[in-house]
Amino acid sequence: MSGQADPEALRVLEALLFGSAEPLAESALATHVAGELDLRVHLNELQALYAGRGVNLVRVGDRWAFRTAQDLAGKLRIEQVIPRKLSRAAIETLAIIAYHQPVTRAEIEEIRGVSQSRGTLDVLLEAGWIKPGRRRRTPGRPVTWLTTNEFLDHFGLENLKDLPGVEELKAAGLLDARPAAQAFRGEQLDLLEDDEDEEQTDAETAEELGLELEDDGGGELVDLSETFRRSGRGADD
Repeated sequence: MSGQADPEALRVLEALLFGSAEPLAESALATHVAGELDLRVHLNELQALYAGRGVNLVRVGDRWAFRTAQDLAGKLRIEQVIPRKLSRAAIETLAIIAYHQPVTRAEIEEIRGVSQSRGTLDVLLEAGWIKPGRRRRTPGRPVTWLTTNEFLDHFGLENLKDLPGVEELKAAGLLDARPAAQAFRGEQLDLLEDDEDEEQTDAETAEELGLELEDDGGGELVDLSETFRRSGRGADD
């Protein structure tokens, strides 16, 4: 097809160029479109479609790529995401909130079996993964905690029903199938063998965020991706 662009081929080229982090050569693009067509005609057509928009199709040497419109450069800024690791205490707290929400701080402490540091909740709140809910109609009117849409988005969940169940957690190796007493003894041995000084603590994370953190005994750090994403539900960042 010469001189006239095929709409389906335009869609394919648009998807390829949009999804690529690097400029693509015409030879690479040609392998993905069927039939005998004039690739340059299609690229020029696609370039015309995006002219005047916030994103333009540009030619870089013998390659093509989508780039932000040059006249908008002064209105944009680059934001760098710095990955953080949270302590085991923070991971446990987040998991409890996810599975038991709405849940109060006292209920979190009861489930974990240790006193809950307010700093741990502050770190999770700063990360945007939890939010305060309604107060309980009980003495003291304690605040309840819920997960947020940011939590769902980060772990690749459509809704809370997509959280992995007990069998899925066991299959992913996140739950110990051994008897409770044996599993507890094994966990204590594992903790004794860990190097406590090699990882960042919750206190350091909170200090970077300008928060006050009290020690709740949860100093070991765990990568979040190994807690939720290994279940097969998560998505890569």
